[in-house]
Amino acid sequence: MDKPTGLRKGLTSYGDQGFSLFLRKAFIKGAGYTDSALDRPVVGIANTGSAYNPCHGNAPQLIEAVKRGVMLAGGLPMEFPTISIHESFAAPTSMYLRNLMSMDTEEMLRAQPMDAVVLIGGCDKTVPAQLMGAASAGMPAVQLITGSMLTGSHRSERVGACTDCRRYWGKFRASEIDEDEVADVNNQLVASVGTCSVMGTASTMACIAEALGMTMPGGASPPAVTADRIRIAEQTGTQAVQMARDGLTIDKVLTPAAFENAMRVLLAIGGSTNGIVHLTAIAGRMGLEIDLAALDRMGRETPVLLDLKPSGQHYMEDFHHAGGMATLLRELKPLLRLDAMTVTGRTLGEEIEGHGAGFNQDVVRPITAPIYPQGGIAVLRGNLAPGGAIIKQSAADPRLMEHEGRAVVFENTEDLLTRIDSDDLDVTAQDVLVLKNIGPKGAPGMPEAGYIPIPRKLARAGVKDIVRISDGRMSGTAFGTIVLHVTPESAIGGPLAHVRNGDRIRLSVRDREIALLVSDAELARRAQESPVTVPSAARGYRKLFLETVTQADQGVDFDFLRAETMVGKVPEQP
Repeated sequence: MDKPTGLRKGLTSYGDQGFSLFLRKAFIKGAGYTDSALDRPVVGIANTGSAYNPCHGNAPQLIEAVKRGVMLAGGLPMEFPTISIHESFAAPTSMYLRNLMSMDTEEMLRAQPMDAVVLIGGCDKTVPAQLMGAASAGMPAVQLITGSMLTGSHRSERVGACTDCRRYWGKFRASEIDEDEVADVNNQLVASVGTCSVMGTASTMACIAEALGMTMPGGASPPAVTADRIRIAEQTGTQAVQMARDGLTIDKVLTPAAFENAMRVLLAIGGSTNGIVHLTAIAGRMGLEIDLAALDRMGRETPVLLDLKPSGQHYMEDFHHAGGMATLLRELKPLLRLDAMTVTGRTLGEEIEGHGAGFNQDVVRPITAPIYPQGGIAVLRGNLAPGGAIIKQSAADPRLMEHEGRAVVFENTEDLLTRIDSDDLDVTAQDVLVLKNIGPKGAPGMPEAGYIPIPRKLARAGVKDIVRISDGRMSGTAFGTIVLHVTPESAIGGPLAHVRNGDRIRLSVRDREIALLVSDAELARRAQESPVTVPSAARGYRKLFLETVTQADQGVDFDFLRAETMVGKVPEQP
C-alpha cells in the first residue's frame, strides 16, 4: 500500500483514522483552504524569525518567496515556527540551546503533516540545529540560508561584524581609541540584518550546507537584503515540491561523500573551528563518525583559497560578487567527491559543470597560489588533549606556532573576569594563558570564551597575540594563536583540570602537538589530590544537558540523539 502523503500523513490518534482526517480538514478549512489546495503536496517552512534574532530579520521576505516558489510548482506551503537562537542574545551561550532547537525541529517535522520541508536558518547554531533535526527526521529537506549582512563604513574604513568588532574592542582595551570612537563604530559594524559579514560560524555553515548539497546552488553567499537572496528562496520552494514528488530524502544527500566534501570546503575557506563540532554532530545523526586524524591529513593537502576575514581581507558580499561557492568548488574540483548527490537531484560534479568556466576575480585564489598553504584548521594531540584539540592556524601568529611558555591559569570564566585586567597579574607575552571549565559540561554549553582577551597591561604595551588554551570554543570571527576544544574537558577530569600556574606547555603546530611538560606520575598525583566533581543539576533542560551531552569529538550532541548504530567513518576507509 502507498504511504500516506500531504494532509493524510501522521494523523492524530483518535482511534478512527477516517475521523482524524475529517477533523484535520475541518479545522484547516477554518483558515480558508479549499479541498483543491489541501490535495497538493505539502511543504513545511520552518520559520525561525524572532525579534531577538536580527540575523533572521529578513525571514518574512524569505517565507513569502518560498511560498511563491512552492505554489508555482503546485505545492501547498505551510509555515510553522520553531525556537530561534541568536549568538549574542542566548545565555549562557547559543551552543547550550543548539540541541534543544534540533529536537524542536525534529519533533515538529515528525508531528506535522508535510512531504518536504524548507529550513530557514542563518545565525551560528540554527543551521546545524536544523540539519541535525532534519537528518534524524529523515524526510526530504532543503536548507535556506538567511544570508550575510552588508558591510558598513567607519571614518572611511570598511567594517563588518564581527572580526572588526573584536579588532576595535581590542583597540579600546589597549587605549588606542576612546569611548567616543568605540561608540561611533558600534553604529557601523552591522549595516543591515543578516549574519556576520566575515567567515565566522554562520558563513562557514552556509558554505558547508552548500558543500553538503543541502542548499540550492549558489545558496550560501547572497547577502540577506539582496534580490539574489529572494530569488534563491523562491527556487528553494520550487525544488522542495520536486523533492517531495521524487522522494529525495535527506539520507540520499547526507552521504559519506557529502561530508567529505564539506570537510574539504571547511579547510579551504579558513572556516570557523565551530564547523568541526557541527559537522561531527550532523554526521553523528546519520551514523557517521568524523575522523579527526583524517581531517588533519586532508588539511595538509587542502590549502586556504578564500581571502576572507579573519584569515584574509574580504567580506561575504565580495565572495558573492566573485561567484560564491561555484568559484571555490571549481578550484577544489580535483579534491572533491563529484558523485555526491544534491537536493537538486543532480550530483555536485554536474552542478559545478553547470556553472561554466568562471571569470576573473581576486577573492578566491587559484589552488596553485593559495593565501595559506595548508587547511585553515589543524588537529593537535598530546598529554594535555588525549582526545584531541584544534587550532585555526590560518588566523594565528606564525611566530607563535612553535612555542613553549609558562602557564598562567584561570580556573573558570569568573576567575578570568576578576583577574585578566589586573595590573598585578603575573603575565608576560611569552606565557600561555589557560582557561578551564568552559567545555560542554563545565560552562555548561562550551561557550565562545576560548578567545581569551589579551591581558590589559599587555594590550597597552602593544601585545597583539599570545598563546591561549581552553576546552571551550571561539567565534569563527576571532583570530589569534588559540588552542580550543581540548578533549576531554577539565570538568570531567581531563588533564587540563590539573594544569597549575608555572607549568611549562609546548605548542608545536608543525608536529601537531599540545603538551603539558609534567610527568604522568605528577598528573596522577594531582588528580588524586584534587579530584574533580562533574557538574550536575536537579531539574529541567540543564539536567538533561549535563547528563547526556557528549564531548567535542562527538559533536557536543546529546548521546541519545545520535544514530543508534554507527555505520562508518568520514572520510570512508579505503
